[in-house]
Amino acid sequence: MQIGFDNDKYLKMQSEHIRERISQFDNKLYLEFGGKLFDDYHASRVLPGFKPDSKLQMLLQLKDQAEIVIVISAEDIEENKVRGDYGITYDMDVLRLIDEFRGIGLFVGSVCLTKFNAQPSAIAFQEKLQSLGIKSYRHYKIPGYPSDIQKIVSDAGYGKNEYIETERPLIVITAPGPGSGKMATCLSQLYHEYKRGVKAGYAKFETFPIWNLPLKHPVNLAYEAATADLNDVNMIDPFHLEAYGKTTVNYNRDIEVFPVVSAMFELIAGKSPYKSPTDMGVNMAGNCISNDYNCRRAAEQEIIRRYYKCICDRKRFGQTKDDQGKLEILLRQANVTLEDRKVAIKALEREDATGHPAFGIELADGTIVTGKTTDLLGAAAAAMLNALKVLAGIPHETKVIDPAAIEPIQRLKIDYLGSRNPRLHTDEILIALSATAATEKNAALAMEQLPKLKGCEAHSTVLLSSVDEMICKRLGLQLTCDPKYEEENKIYHKH
Repeated sequence: MQIGFDNDKYLKMQSEHIRERISQFDNKLYLEFGGKLFDDYHASRVLPGFKPDSKLQMLLQLKDQAEIVIVISAEDIEENKVRGDYGITYDMDVLRLIDEFRGIGLFVGSVCLTKFNAQPSAIAFQEKLQSLGIKSYRHYKIPGYPSDIQKIVSDAGYGKNEYIETERPLIVITAPGPGSGKMATCLSQLYHEYKRGVKAGYAKFETFPIWNLPLKHPVNLAYEAATADLNDVNMIDPFHLEAYGKTTVNYNRDIEVFPVVSAMFELIAGKSPYKSPTDMGVNMAGNCISNDYNCRRAAEQEIIRRYYKCICDRKRFGQTKDDQGKLEILLRQANVTLEDRKVAIKALEREDATGHPAFGIELADGTIVTGKTTDLLGAAAAAMLNALKVLAGIPHETKVIDPAAIEPIQRLKIDYLGSRNPRLHTDEILIALSATAATEKNAALAMEQLPKLKGCEAHSTVLLSSVDEMICKRLGLQLTCDPKYEEENKIYHKH
């Protein structure tokens, strides 16, 4: 992946900009933090050079000023809502986040339960927090929210919410997932702060869409592709254009809610500090793009990957949460097709030439290595071995694993574990390689190349097993698959 983003510049510029925003108010800023803090892999894919934990590292530069408040919806607790990437419920993710923040030295002040309506699970969770010594607060659903502004900004609205006691000038409001009530929590706190004579401020930090890139820039289109299940749409910010005569990009939900938010500011503080949704943001990522061409190419691949995932989900499950039609439109707007995924083309060519499923890996220098399904190995395992040999400078014909070492593993699978497929998956071939590495120099050399697969593009001409997908993900391969099974005549497929 060719670098297109200056991460060091971003950390410095972003932290300085947030400090400036704090100083604009009464040394108290509520910062709504959108997106992922610990593992923003989408940003690192479309802005090559952006580290997945960049936002976290930026916060660490402000850690003496920052306090974290984690927001969770009581309705999500009651419904046992699950984070798809971790497979844990939102309430358990709150505990995970607290551990993660504390583990790197960030101060977690409290947890706020929004949309609270005496849900039994929410009450039990709050009791658990209390037993752990973690402060928690209740914010309630307000009838007429967000349209009945007069009621919302009153003692019968925000006034009923418990005031969250905070200690530091920067209050970072984050959550396990979307729809948790981060903005409402910030505005409720502003209401209470002004009641106490503290002229606090509010700002929003979201990486995408990037406000100072063109509307149809591939990086911004890739954000729409990533949220194809939410129907987010990038738009020119009409409020910013009217106020300043400058074209900036925001997304539909923030633009739609801005008149309401602005009116709330006026009721809370007497006037709104912002003339547009763009004004509310503090994102500096667009100023840190060092190579626009590389970011465009990376974002185009992300759109293609999102489309492949959509059609594969439809094949596997008969449906998809993403809007396939929208993704097809985004491909056209980005002026790319599936033909622009070179690794997929090479893998399909290998399949056509051999008559067997194939797998391709595009290395950092652009070299594309392929592998096919054999009696010993699945296509993904074969391609992975071939890629490691290329990276290590080992001739293709050299065996880094003795076939005699593979046979006992196959016998274990068939004779003792009840498997019908003797071919080795990626996890099994890596175990065989690591065992061989103890005595064989070439195997050890091949093993040392594994970190170099991170960020490489990969494509399978058939849907992979869940085991192979997991290994590809752990190695950091950017995987796509064709939406077909190795044995299409079967009606049951193990995932």
